[in-house]
Amino acid sequence: MKSIQSVLTISGLFVLVLILNSCASAYVPNKVNSPLLSNKGELQLSVNAGVSGFDPQFAYAITDHLGVMANGSFDYRVSDSTENFHVHQFLEVAPGYYTSFARIMRFEVYGGFGMGSTQGQYDNQLWISNADARLVRAFVQPGIGLTTNFADLSLVTRFSYVALSQDDQFSGSLFLEPVLDLKLGYKYVKLISQVGFSLPLGDESVDFAWQPIIFSVGLQVDLFKN
Repeated sequence: MKSIQSVLTISGLFVLVLILNSCASAYVPNKVNSPLLSNKGELQLSVNAGVSGFDPQFAYAITDHLGVMANGSFDYRVSDSTENFHVHQFLEVAPGYYTSFARIMRFEVYGGFGMGSTQGQYDNQLWISNADARLVRAFVQPGIGLTTNFADLSLVTRFSYVALSQDDQFSGSLFLEPVLDLKLGYKYVKLISQVGFSLPLGDESVDFAWQPIIFSVGLQVDLFKN
Protein backbone atom coordinates (compact mmCIF):
# COMPACT_ATOMS: atom_id res chain seq x y z
CA MET A 1 0.00 0.00 0.00
CA LYS A 2 2.81 2.42 0.86
CA SER A 3 4.46 1.66 -2.48
CA ILE A 4 1.23 2.46 -4.32
CA GLN A 5 0.84 5.71 -2.36
CA SER A 6 4.42 6.68 -3.18
CA VAL A 7 3.89 6.03 -6.88
CA LEU A 8 0.67 8.06 -6.84
CA THR A 9 2.42 10.92 -5.00
CA ILE A 10 5.32 11.00 -7.46
CA SER A 11 2.92 10.78 -10.41
CA GLY A 12 0.86 13.63 -8.99
CA LEU A 13 3.92 15.82 -8.58
CA PHE A 14 5.01 15.02 -12.16
CA VAL A 15 1.60 16.00 -13.51
CA LEU A 16 1.67 19.18 -11.42
CA VAL A 17 5.05 20.14 -12.86
CA LEU A 18 3.79 19.56 -16.40
CA ILE A 19 0.69 21.69 -15.78
CA LEU A 20 2.64 24.53 -14.19
CA ASN A 21 5.17 24.51 -17.01
CA SER A 22 2.24 24.84 -19.42
CA CYS A 23 1.07 28.05 -17.75
CA ALA A 24 2.22 31.65 -17.74
CA SER A 25 4.11 31.74 -14.44
CA ALA A 26 3.46 34.78 -12.27
CA TYR A 27 6.24 33.81 -9.84
CA VAL A 28 9.62 32.69 -11.20
CA PRO A 29 12.11 31.97 -8.38
CA ASN A 30 15.59 33.27 -9.12
CA LYS A 31 18.85 31.45 -8.43
CA VAL A 32 19.64 31.23 -4.71
CA ASN A 33 22.83 33.15 -3.91
CA SER A 34 25.10 31.06 -1.63
CA PRO A 35 28.38 33.01 -1.34
CA LEU A 36 30.08 31.01 1.47
CA LEU A 37 32.13 34.09 2.39
CA SER A 38 35.42 33.62 4.25
CA ASN A 39 36.82 36.97 5.41
CA LYS A 40 36.28 40.71 5.62
CA GLY A 41 36.59 42.44 2.25
CA GLU A 42 35.82 39.39 0.11
CA LEU A 43 33.84 40.35 -2.99
CA GLN A 44 31.91 38.01 -5.30
CA LEU A 45 30.36 38.82 -8.66
CA SER A 46 28.53 36.25 -10.78
CA VAL A 47 26.36 35.94 -13.86
CA ASN A 48 23.94 33.05 -14.26
CA ALA A 49 21.49 31.79 -16.88
CA GLY A 50 18.76 29.18 -16.53
CA VAL A 51 15.04 28.63 -16.25
CA SER A 52 14.71 32.00 -14.48
CA GLY A 53 16.47 33.87 -17.27
CA PHE A 54 19.52 36.04 -16.58
CA ASP A 55 20.46 36.27 -12.88
CA PRO A 56 23.35 38.60 -11.91
CA GLN A 57 24.47 38.32 -8.26
CA PHE A 58 26.71 40.22 -5.83
CA ALA A 59 28.04 39.42 -2.34
CA TYR A 60 30.40 41.34 -0.04
CA ALA A 61 31.84 40.57 3.39
CA ILE A 62 31.46 43.74 5.51
CA THR A 63 33.23 42.13 8.49
CA ASP A 64 34.55 38.67 9.29
CA HIS A 65 31.00 37.58 10.13
CA LEU A 66 28.60 40.03 8.46
CA GLY A 67 27.86 40.02 4.76
CA VAL A 68 25.43 41.52 2.28
CA MET A 69 24.18 40.34 -1.08
CA ALA A 70 22.15 41.79 -3.94
CA ASN A 71 20.50 39.71 -6.66
CA GLY A 72 18.62 40.37 -9.87
CA SER A 73 16.59 38.30 -12.30
CA PHE A 74 15.59 39.34 -15.81
CA ASP A 75 13.98 37.51 -18.71
CA TYR A 76 12.53 38.45 -22.09
CA ARG A 77 11.22 35.59 -24.21
CA VAL A 78 9.00 35.89 -27.27
CA SER A 79 7.90 33.39 -29.90
CA ASP A 80 8.29 33.96 -33.63
CA SER A 81 5.42 31.60 -34.47
CA THR A 82 2.89 32.29 -31.67
CA GLU A 83 1.80 35.10 -29.39
CA ASN A 84 3.41 33.39 -26.38
CA PHE A 85 5.83 35.51 -24.37
CA HIS A 86 7.33 35.93 -20.91
CA VAL A 87 8.93 39.03 -19.38
CA HIS A 88 10.02 39.56 -15.79
CA GLN A 89 12.23 41.84 -13.71
CA PHE A 90 13.19 41.24 -10.08
CA LEU A 91 15.65 42.84 -7.62
CA GLU A 92 16.43 41.97 -3.99
CA VAL A 93 18.90 42.77 -1.22
CA ALA A 94 19.78 40.78 1.91
CA PRO A 95 22.18 41.21 4.83
CA GLY A 96 23.41 38.09 6.56
CA TYR A 97 25.70 36.30 8.97
CA TYR A 98 28.41 33.77 8.11
CA THR A 99 31.01 31.84 10.07
CA SER A 100 33.75 29.27 9.51
CA PHE A 101 34.38 25.97 11.27
CA ALA A 102 36.63 22.97 10.65
CA ARG A 103 38.70 25.29 8.42
CA ILE A 104 36.86 24.70 5.11
CA MET A 105 33.28 24.49 6.40
CA ARG A 106 30.87 27.44 6.35
CA PHE A 107 27.50 28.25 7.87
CA GLU A 108 25.50 31.20 6.59
CA VAL A 109 22.07 32.71 6.98
CA TYR A 110 20.68 35.63 4.99
CA GLY A 111 17.36 37.40 5.16
CA GLY A 112 16.06 39.98 2.75
CA PHE A 113 13.39 41.59 0.63
CA GLY A 114 12.80 41.90 -3.10
CA MET A 115 10.26 43.18 -5.59
CA GLY A 116 9.49 42.86 -9.26
CA SER A 117 6.93 42.29 -12.00
CA THR A 118 5.94 39.59 -14.48
CA GLN A 119 4.00 39.63 -17.74
CA GLY A 120 3.32 36.63 -19.94
CA GLN A 121 0.98 34.56 -22.08
CA TYR A 122 0.92 30.84 -22.87
CA ASP A 123 -1.46 29.38 -25.47
CA ASN A 124 -1.28 25.63 -26.21
CA GLN A 125 -4.54 25.47 -28.26
CA LEU A 126 -6.30 23.80 -25.32
CA TRP A 127 -6.22 26.77 -22.95
CA ILE A 128 -4.75 30.24 -22.67
CA SER A 129 -2.88 31.30 -19.55
CA ASN A 130 -1.96 34.92 -18.82
CA ALA A 131 0.19 36.61 -16.20
CA ASP A 132 0.36 40.31 -15.37
CA ALA A 133 1.56 40.61 -11.81
CA ARG A 134 3.54 42.69 -9.37
CA LEU A 135 5.13 40.88 -6.49
CA VAL A 136 7.18 41.35 -3.35
CA ARG A 137 9.09 38.59 -1.59
CA ALA A 138 10.54 38.32 1.91
CA PHE A 139 12.88 35.43 2.59
CA VAL A 140 15.25 33.75 5.02
CA GLN A 141 17.85 31.28 3.74
CA PRO A 142 20.12 29.23 6.01
CA GLY A 143 22.85 27.20 4.34
CA ILE A 144 25.83 25.01 5.06
CA GLY A 145 28.71 24.10 2.82
CA LEU A 146 32.43 23.80 2.21
CA THR A 147 34.83 25.99 0.24
CA THR A 148 38.30 25.28 -1.13
CA ASN A 149 40.52 26.76 -3.84
CA PHE A 150 39.08 24.27 -6.34
CA ALA A 151 35.46 23.69 -5.36
CA ASP A 152 32.55 25.04 -3.32
CA LEU A 153 29.56 22.91 -2.40
CA SER A 154 26.56 24.10 -0.40
CA LEU A 155 23.06 23.02 0.54
CA VAL A 156 20.72 25.98 1.04
CA THR A 157 17.02 26.23 1.81
CA ARG A 158 15.25 29.50 1.08
CA PHE A 159 12.00 30.06 2.96
CA SER A 160 10.06 32.63 0.92
CA TYR A 161 6.82 34.51 1.39
CA VAL A 162 5.55 35.75 -1.95
CA ALA A 163 2.86 38.45 -2.02
CA LEU A 164 1.41 38.95 -5.48
CA SER A 165 -1.07 41.38 -7.01
CA GLN A 166 -2.74 40.24 -10.25
CA ASP A 167 -6.06 41.14 -11.92
CA ASP A 168 -6.92 43.43 -8.97
CA GLN A 169 -6.59 40.40 -6.69
CA PHE A 170 -4.05 40.01 -3.87
CA SER A 171 -2.67 36.64 -2.82
CA GLY A 172 0.24 35.40 -0.74
CA SER A 173 1.93 32.03 -0.30
CA LEU A 174 4.86 30.47 1.52
CA PHE A 175 7.43 28.50 -0.47
CA LEU A 176 10.17 26.08 0.51
CA GLU A 177 13.05 26.37 -1.98
CA PRO A 178 15.92 23.90 -1.32
CA VAL A 179 18.89 23.96 -3.71
CA LEU A 180 22.25 22.28 -4.20
CA ASP A 181 24.95 24.70 -5.36
CA LEU A 182 28.26 23.56 -6.89
CA LYS A 183 31.20 25.75 -7.98
CA LEU A 184 34.28 24.37 -9.76
CA GLY A 185 37.41 26.20 -10.85
CA TYR A 186 40.41 27.70 -9.15
CA LYS A 187 40.23 30.27 -6.33
CA TYR A 188 39.26 33.46 -8.19
CA VAL A 189 37.15 32.11 -11.08
CA LYS A 190 34.66 29.24 -10.86
CA LEU A 191 31.87 27.74 -12.92
CA ILE A 192 28.55 27.48 -11.08
CA SER A 193 25.71 25.00 -11.33
CA GLN A 194 22.58 24.98 -9.20
CA VAL A 195 19.52 22.75 -9.09
CA GLY A 196 16.52 22.81 -6.76
CA PHE A 197 12.79 23.16 -6.35
CA SER A 198 10.19 25.74 -5.37
CA LEU A 199 7.49 24.00 -3.31
CA PRO A 200 4.42 25.58 -1.65
CA LEU A 201 4.17 25.22 2.13
CA GLY A 202 0.96 24.61 4.05
CA ASP A 203 -2.38 23.14 3.10
CA GLU A 204 -3.77 26.19 1.34
CA SER A 205 -3.74 26.23 -2.46
CA VAL A 206 -1.57 28.67 -4.39
CA ASP A 207 -3.71 31.15 -6.31
CA PHE A 208 -1.16 31.83 -9.05
CA ALA A 209 1.07 29.85 -11.39
CA TRP A 210 4.73 29.50 -10.45
CA GLN A 211 7.90 27.91 -11.84
CA PRO A 212 8.60 24.80 -9.68
CA ILE A 213 12.14 24.13 -10.92
CA ILE A 214 15.29 26.08 -10.04
CA PHE A 215 18.18 25.42 -12.40
CA SER A 216 21.03 27.59 -13.65
CA VAL A 217 24.65 27.61 -14.76
CA GLY A 218 27.03 30.54 -14.52
CA LEU A 219 30.43 32.05 -13.87
CA GLN A 220 31.70 33.62 -10.63
CA VAL A 221 34.62 35.92 -9.91
CA ASP A 222 35.80 35.88 -6.26
CA LEU A 223 38.17 38.66 -5.15
CA PHE A 224 40.15 39.32 -1.94
CA LYS A 225 39.50 35.87 -0.46
CA ASN A 226 42.18 34.79 2.02
